[in-house]
Amino acid sequence: QVQLVESGGGLVQPGGSLRLSCIASGGLFYINTMGWYRQAPGKERELAATITRAGTTTYGDSAKGRFTLSMDDAKNTVYLQMNSLKPEDTAVYYCNANLNVPPTWTQVTYWGQGTQVTVSL
Repeated sequence: QVQLVESGGGLVQPGGSLRLSCIASGGLFYINTMGWYRQAPGKERELAATITRAGTTTYGDSAKGRFTLSMDDAKNTVYLQMNSLKPEDTAVYYCNANLNVPPTWTQVTYWGQGTQVTVSL
C-alpha cells in the first residue's frame, strides 16, 4: 500500500524559511509527478509546486520566485524549499503523487495527510 509521509512543517517568522519533505513508500510504483498543494482556512486547495520524473517543475503563482521543488528519485522523495515566507503562506500543505501502480500500471493519485505551516511573529 503506497503511503506519502510528510515532514518539515511548523511555525516560522515572516521572512524565514522552511523545507518540507515527502517520501513515497510501500509496494511497487512508478512516479509520474510529485509535489505539494496547500489549503488555507476558508480557501480552496491550490497548487504550490509539482515536478515530473524528468525534472520539469510547475509552480503556483504564489510560489514563483520563493519556493523551489526538487526530487530525489532514488529515494522517492520531494523537497519543497520555501524562502521569504509570508503570513499568507500559512496553510496546511499536502503532498501529492501521481503514480503508476500494479497490476495495470495505470495512474493513481495519492495524498498525504498534510502538514501545518504557520508564518507569524
